[in-house]
Amino acid sequence: MAGISTSEAGSTEEPVRWLALGAAIASISAVGIAIGLGIPLLSVILEARGFSATMIGLNTAVAGAASIAMAPLAIPLAVRLGVVRTMLFAIVAGAVSFVSFYFASSFWMWFPLRIVLHAAITTLFILSEFWISASAPPSKRGLALGIYATVLSLGFAFGPWLFSRLGSDGILPFAVGFAITLASAIPVLAAWKESPAIAGPTRRGSFAGYIFLVPTATAAVLVFGAVETGGFALFPVYGNRIGYSEADAALLLTMIGLGNVLLQIPIGMISDRVGDRRTLLALCALIGLAGMIVLPAIVTDWYLAAGVLFVWGGVVAGLYTIGLAHLGSRLTGHDLASANAAFVFCYGLGMLVGPQAIGIGMDLLGADGFAWTLAVFFAAYLVLVASRVVVRGPAP
Repeated sequence: MAGISTSEAGSTEEPVRWLALGAAIASISAVGIAIGLGIPLLSVILEARGFSATMIGLNTAVAGAASIAMAPLAIPLAVRLGVVRTMLFAIVAGAVSFVSFYFASSFWMWFPLRIVLHAAITTLFILSEFWISASAPPSKRGLALGIYATVLSLGFAFGPWLFSRLGSDGILPFAVGFAITLASAIPVLAAWKESPAIAGPTRRGSFAGYIFLVPTATAAVLVFGAVETGGFALFPVYGNRIGYSEADAALLLTMIGLGNVLLQIPIGMISDRVGDRRTLLALCALIGLAGMIVLPAIVTDWYLAAGVLFVWGGVVAGLYTIGLAHLGSRLTGHDLASANAAFVFCYGLGMLVGPQAIGIGMDLLGADGFAWTLAVFFAAYLVLVASRVVVRGPAP
């Protein structure tokens, strides 16, 4: 297949472009802190204003719609403006929309703000991940993406912790999110000359071709998008309904993020050394399913729940890392950029369906509907992987 490397091991090893890697990782990780702060912050405010879990999920799900709409546009925009200029524009748009939530008094105003915020975030993720994959030599791509996922997870973990310290009152948490988002422009500017060119023609014929290129990878990131976004958005609501304080629920989210920090580098390195990455993807989903099955029985014990969610969060995040490493090992140039866009597009699909499904599940089944709905996502993915392994056989 054109655009797919036939042998990475036999190619001349390129040096690691550490400045480029550091800039892309630092920039998107600063955005990760803002996301980790903003998602529970907005949900808690809506809960305090009396909105149902379904309506909170609906507003959060708009982020997925924005990602879906923006993903096919990010690469053409970057081809025209350049990677760095496009990222800087997205950073400014994201920062302004973040702080604008504080001034938007009407619920309907939060929908266009979510659209702008997550269209900007989607652009940053696509271009940062392309930058990282393009800057890492093949033999170290899994390691580079593991470092990226680890530092990003630190941002996601720090965001809820920051929320637990700042609370949801006043403009302060919004001002902090605004400042952190703007700060992500600093490393991008520092590595301007190291930004990659999106060169070469697209070889799949259409954007949809990249979505179905590796279905177990794109389905994995769809499930991860649903679980991560829906879980982060509605876990504070779940915690409140089972009797946790706002701070204790936020710290459980922090435990999930810390699990990501410890496991992503080894997961990324292992993914470079296995013949069939579907095995690792299935294992991550199986552990995700098991964690949600036991959660209702253990959640009243904060320390036990923290331990389980620590492991669960780290392993489930492997769905993203492994899938992304797989794309980076097979594609280059414009193909790689387009595949990253399709990957984030599927993540956006998960963002769209996850919060809404979890919100409905909690309204219909009570607080435990949170865990049962997440379990359904993992179970459905395991069925997909099993069907492809059994019917189609081992991966080439």
